[in-house]
Amino acid sequence: MTSKGDRGAVPGWLWDEMAGAGRENLDRSHVARYDAKEDSGAALEVELLQGLGMTAGSTVVDLGAGTGQFTVAAAGACGRLVAVDVSPVMLELLETKVAAAGFGNVEVVEAGLLTYEHRGAAADVVYSRYALHHLPDFWKAIALDRMRRVVRTGGVLRLCDVVFHFDPPDAQERLGAWFASGGEDVETEWSRVELEEHVRDEHSTFTWLLEPMLERSGFKIETAEYSPDGIVATYVARAS
Repeated sequence: MTSKGDRGAVPGWLWDEMAGAGRENLDRSHVARYDAKEDSGAALEVELLQGLGMTAGSTVVDLGAGTGQFTVAAAGACGRLVAVDVSPVMLELLETKVAAAGFGNVEVVEAGLLTYEHRGAAADVVYSRYALHHLPDFWKAIALDRMRRVVRTGGVLRLCDVVFHFDPPDAQERLGAWFASGGEDVETEWSRVELEEHVRDEHSTFTWLLEPMLERSGFKIETAEYSPDGIVATYVARAS
């Protein structure tokens, strides 16, 4: 059963995460085909986190859990998993998967990076994939600070997102190449139109802006990996 975030405590000046969620993430047809289009490599992510100290007793918070690829892969390897997403459509599919797998240690919370309120023991792991780019940079910094408050000192933040690893003068060439990689079949692959929409309407930033935010929020970056095209960055960071 999905629980709602504490909406009564949301101030009027807060960024509207539902409005910024991306129209596709609230669209049932898109959500239904998401897993065919995007493979998160969740099993490998679980193995990585186990190597970083995640155990059968760990508390894991999946922020921006989406359709639950990571949630379902990780639930059997930890003690408590909290799956958080702002999209009720995505959470509906996630809950179906969790119920089918028979997991009793998964809590599903309808909230965003700016509104999730953690209860209980501090998390050992915070996992976030392709969620942070829905926030402008000011709000990214606020979200990262909130993540640090969720995870215990020494705990792990695993962050993956569309984060540009190039300089502004190279943007047209790099983005043009990315757009050209888009396919035609929106059912099974990311189309050029969707990639262009991401850059136009969402809030991906540069690595050289995001990384100081991580450090300022109280995380020490242990590893940073960049895709060869400079489009995706993945991090392991420890809460200091």
